[in-house]
Amino acid sequence: MPELAPELVAVLQYLAPGFIAAGIFYATTTHSKPTQFERVVQALILTVVVRSAVAVERWLAIATGSVITFGTWTDESTLVASIISAAIIGLAVSAATNRDTAYAWLRRIGATQRTSHPSEWVAVFYNDPRFVILNLKDGSRINGWPSIWPASAEKGHFYLTRSAWLSPEAKESTTEHEGILINVADVRQIEFVKGEPL
Repeated sequence: MPELAPELVAVLQYLAPGFIAAGIFYATTTHSKPTQFERVVQALILTVVVRSAVAVERWLAIATGSVITFGTWTDESTLVASIISAAIIGLAVSAATNRDTAYAWLRRIGATQRTSHPSEWVAVFYNDPRFVILNLKDGSRINGWPSIWPASAEKGHFYLTRSAWLSPEAKESTTEHEGILINVADVRQIEFVKGEPL
């Protein structure tokens, strides 16, 4: 196996906090991973944010050290602070994205009509949780609470709890089961129920 050039190792070490923050973001949101180039750009931006946070943390630690000391700030301190800061920043950006925090504010001031969610599909399920009726391609219908839903309309499964099959004659309850798994490929249309289920 060929050895990595020292310059490449230095670049990877420099970008590591950004990659950690980005990795946490993509692991905790429904956003799909971008191309390799876009990931490097994001890692670079997040690295600047993390390094700025570490610089502030170092300044605070040194200022606090004049009152009470826990030791000296070393390269190891910078490494640990970078990893912890990257994790916190990754989780904070993920939480803000999942809750649509920044875009909600931007919509209120009229700067955009978009959401932070990767698609309208995710935005509807996340922002407006309610009972649904799945109209399946075979003509059958089932209602229930979507405890888990797929990240896209193309692949994945719905996990419905408190579910019941619907028919013109009567509602066949499935309450004796914990839930039911429905492949999104079998779904033709989704209705969102106002109030309690039918």
